[in-house]
Amino acid sequence: MGTPIKAVVWDVDDTIFDYATADTAGMRAHLTSEGLLDGFGTVEQALARWRALTREHWARFEAGEADWEGQRRDRVRGFVGQELRDAEADAWFARYLRHYESAWSLFPDTVPALDTLADGYRHAVLSNSSLHNQDRKLRVLGVRDRFEAVVCAAELGVAKPEAAAFHAVCEELGLAPQEVAYVGDQPDTDARGAVEAGLTGIWLDRLGLGGRPELVRITGLDQLPPLLARDTRFGAPDTFR
Repeated sequence: MGTPIKAVVWDVDDTIFDYATADTAGMRAHLTSEGLLDGFGTVEQALARWRALTREHWARFEAGEADWEGQRRDRVRGFVGQELRDAEADAWFARYLRHYESAWSLFPDTVPALDTLADGYRHAVLSNSSLHNQDRKLRVLGVRDRFEAVVCAAELGVAKPEAAAFHAVCEELGLAPQEVAYVGDQPDTDARGAVEAGLTGIWLDRLGLGGRPELVRITGLDQLPPLLARDTRFGAPDTFR
């Protein structure tokens, strides 16, 4: 028999926290406040540009070509199309964050899933963000005390899907990778990366995209407790494909 799962490690954004909704609402309020909305036509076009810049500069951060503050500043400069000084870019981002944070919320299935799993498993977070961001976010949302550890890429210097990121949170828990399940919304960065690092990777496919039959897949966190109870060590039941 394989090693039983003793801990669940969670992604945060778009897994337990409704990042996409907060991002849209926050960007709409921010663009309106900054007088920039007309320059993009629609909030959706502005968000598409912002997310493209986020992916571009996050890749630079992952590659060690930019630090945490630098990738943020470069996102702002690319978005507004101006060579802002560091302090100006920081101030712009801070104003955006205030609008974004005002729209923060957990998904409705987050707390029920954490409640159901509280007694049977240990819990931690592994996020491709910074500890400052995610620890504060979890505290504001009222769930920080649910997690023994919060491990983030900015402090580790390595990000998912690298095996070293997954192994770092396992080491923090004092568990072997095969004793840990990882839940996240990205099939490759989260689920596949976890599997390749020796964990049980679970893809939270909230959008119902389907496919990827090689991955353990759920479409809501209400499916997670019964899935773990039925033992995910040897792959997902067909009902979770």
